[in-house]
Amino acid sequence: MIKHFVAFGVIFMVVVILGFSFYLQVDDLAGCSERPSTESKCQKVDAIVAISGGDTKARTNQAIDLYKNGWADTLILSGAAEDKTGPSNAAVMERIAIAAGVPKSAIKIDENSETTKQNAENSETIFSENGIKKVILVTSGYHQRRASLEFNQRAVGVVILSHPVKNDKDWSNLWWLTPTGWFLAVSEVIKVGIFYAARVF
Repeated sequence: MIKHFVAFGVIFMVVVILGFSFYLQVDDLAGCSERPSTESKCQKVDAIVAISGGDTKARTNQAIDLYKNGWADTLILSGAAEDKTGPSNAAVMERIAIAAGVPKSAIKIDENSETTKQNAENSETIFSENGIKKVILVTSGYHQRRASLEFNQRAVGVVILSHPVKNDKDWSNLWWLTPTGWFLAVSEVIKVGIFYAARVF
């Protein structure tokens, strides 16, 4: 009986871990090569959007890599300052991008967003003002599902393709081995539930 209970417990945990991993880390570019191609889901887009929070530098660098590999000609960087006495996250992200060789003329920033919802709302304004109809959204793996939901709800008429940073200082494929990993995974699932509940009520 104990062996059966232990076996069930192990199977249950594996299912939970795999379920969280696949659900949270939605990646619409899975299967695409490093550069865009003629395949429908792997074609060049209008802009790459990176939102701050968590490992902002890793998110920014992934967006820069996508830009340099020809996925878009515009880079949108979104995030307010965590420390109000300093520059916004978006401004810091812009500095990183320019230092990496991205022309300032190719960058648009949103310095006012303090939440994922605001990232989506303020980015939608940029989309509308610049005729942007298809983007790649970059954030950390644990955050990608909720960010995608927020952007899809608010950026009506814009195709949002997700492409998460799967390994950064806060998250990796071995997230389930750390308390931080479990906290991020569980809290994101709860926030996704709140997102859906808010739409119903």
